[in-house]
Amino acid sequence: MRVVIQRTGHASVTINGTCKSAIQKGFMILVGIEETDDKEDIDWLCKKIVNLRVFDDENGVMNKSILDINGDILVISQFTLHASTKKGNRPSYIRAAKPEISVPLYEQFCKELSLALGKEIGTGEFGADMKVELLNDGPVTICMDTKNKE
Repeated sequence: MRVVIQRTGHASVTINGTCKSAIQKGFMILVGIEETDDKEDIDWLCKKIVNLRVFDDENGVMNKSILDINGDILVISQFTLHASTKKGNRPSYIRAAKPEISVPLYEQFCKELSLALGKEIGTGEFGADMKVELLNDGPVTICMDTKNKE
């Protein structure tokens, strides 16, 4: 699994002109899923995400986690995170998992992340044409890939 985590002042996702989810201070997470991803990848990412210390403490030092600040999370499925641009100018998405694999993993990831956060998270809609808005705070953007855990 590959994620892009952006620290936000606020974020939202709109589908067909209707706001599906909106959050205030926290993380907006784009997640891409590969065929070989599994529960172990979900568990590792969830633990890393909720303990990631990228929020300012009282001294202005990034030393607090999303748990410490009681922040929100918005998760958006993003198969294009697995784009290959090695040949030509049209990206290939062959590494991205097919919906029959990625939808259950996406749903499990959202469920586990919600449990780790201790409250409901916002989501997009898998496969929908989504309009995502965010105020990147910092900016702080972190990329993680479960294939590079070591």
